[in-house]
Amino acid sequence: MPQSRYVTSLPEGRLECGLCPRGCRIPPGALGRCAVRGNRAGVGTLPYYGAITAMQVDPIEKKPLYHYHPGSRILSVGFVGCNLQCPFCQNWHISQAGGGQRIPSRYYTPEALIHAAQAEGSGQIAYTYAEPLVHLEYLLECMTLAREAGIANVLVSNGCISDAGAEAVLRLTEAVNIDLKCFSEGTYTRLLQGDLAAVLAFITRAFETGVHLEVTTLVVPGLNDREEEIDRGVAFLASLSPQIPLHLSAYHPAYTWEAPATDPLRLQALASRARETLAYVYTGNLPGSSQDTICPRCGRAVIRREGYRIDTSGLCPDGSCCRWCGNALPITVFMSK
Repeated sequence: MPQSRYVTSLPEGRLECGLCPRGCRIPPGALGRCAVRGNRAGVGTLPYYGAITAMQVDPIEKKPLYHYHPGSRILSVGFVGCNLQCPFCQNWHISQAGGGQRIPSRYYTPEALIHAAQAEGSGQIAYTYAEPLVHLEYLLECMTLAREAGIANVLVSNGCISDAGAEAVLRLTEAVNIDLKCFSEGTYTRLLQGDLAAVLAFITRAFETGVHLEVTTLVVPGLNDREEEIDRGVAFLASLSPQIPLHLSAYHPAYTWEAPATDPLRLQALASRARETLAYVYTGNLPGSSQDTICPRCGRAVIRREGYRIDTSGLCPDGSCCRWCGNALPITVFMSK
């Protein structure tokens, strides 16, 4: 069984995992709170190394990424486990699984995963669905091979990881969408069992290292939908760049959270308010709502979206500017190799 990194030996055969801020102290024969990083007789183990719970080719907009390779397809691979315990998790069947549970999966070596991407004709891989970062050792091997093969690495994550882990994975990442669950340290700590500061540090590092960055917030009624809290998240992103795309997504009851679904009018109002500060704010999980990308200078649509049908004719050929007025845009189009 592959051995884990980011562990420190403690007395009596225990291990301290330093991969994320939780710092689990794992006794022999047990797993950390993510349920995928273990301790076998004082050795860090990875019992789910290479276990893929889902593999399919998706529109990249489904990640969601709207400004990175718009209209392209991406091989999406899912994992098991998570280092957060969000009671409203929309993918709880796999994110809250692990620890010896029987989860339908197929094991892929890193080489086999790259071959699968090549067989699908996909020039990019998304590590997604549950939390990929708790499988960091596997990710780093896959991402290294992918880059050598000319395949782009896309990460969809909660961003709750140590500085060392963040630095290692972002060196191999072309694009990332980070779930900013809320903008309350108390909610992160008490309810989600995470760390807001670590997530903000990951977002900042991604931006500063030049990784394409988009952010998603699932707007949960009564939890994180106050204007003041959304405003704080918007202000943080704007302090990095007002051009970072923000996706405000509608929640629906899932896992153990039974609050009513997000009111579409409320979500639209929050998005309109956020657009006063950020240039690109989109609403997710709202069928029928406009998801077009509008040029901030001339107000014309540069990317039109109808479901997953994408029209990029409003972009100049390399995607760097508006076809209509020449305004520079933070969009990267897919160039097949």
